[in-house]
Amino acid sequence: MISAYKQDLKHKEDELAIQYLPAVRAMAFRLKERLPSSVDYMDLSAIGTEELIKLARRYDEALNDSFWGYAKKRVYGAMLDYLRSLDVLSRSSRKLVKAIDYAVEDYRAIHDEEPSDEELSEILGESVEKIHEARIASSIYTVMPLQDQLQVGDDGAMLANIEKEELIDVIKTVLDGYNEREQLIIQLYYFEELSLKEISDVLSITESRISQIHKSVIHKIKESVGA
Repeated sequence: MISAYKQDLKHKEDELAIQYLPAVRAMAFRLKERLPSSVDYMDLSAIGTEELIKLARRYDEALNDSFWGYAKKRVYGAMLDYLRSLDVLSRSSRKLVKAIDYAVEDYRAIHDEEPSDEELSEILGESVEKIHEARIASSIYTVMPLQDQLQVGDDGAMLANIEKEELIDVIKTVLDGYNEREQLIIQLYYFEELSLKEISDVLSITESRISQIHKSVIHKIKESVGA
């Protein structure tokens, strides 16, 4: 009798998970759109599905009105944890990413366009392969929450000690220094979770310019807290 009850309960839990599988796949697809080709959609989907099943098996209707409301952030969080686990930025890569960002900014100021990997290789005295890998690693981090991005690099320890409320105030102050269009780009990227291509289509602005604004915001926030 007890065994049959447990089996029936497990069956209902699995049915609950199956019901929301399309939502998990859509979430994985949307996240993949914002990532480089080296990250596999199937891996993201599998991580999300595994987390969904775990959540369905411990879901309590008495404590939560909506299963998807309860599960959505946790499933997305599991996908982000997977991206963090890739450890795509070694200490040396972080320094290289920082050097690339400065080099791109200087190059754009002179040529009004972004340099190729080959041009960056010549400017920084690094191999094209290292430049390419560092740029891919950097693009993975752009989908992370701001708190993650701000703690990448040697300034991370200082930023980790800042109170959340203080950081929010700093971010607001930095964004106030940008025009309405640039603020909209940040809103669409972080809060609406649009890809660079989608923002480009909406605002008729190049993806490289959007990427530049995004990096500029991160850099200014770090400067504002003394990192």
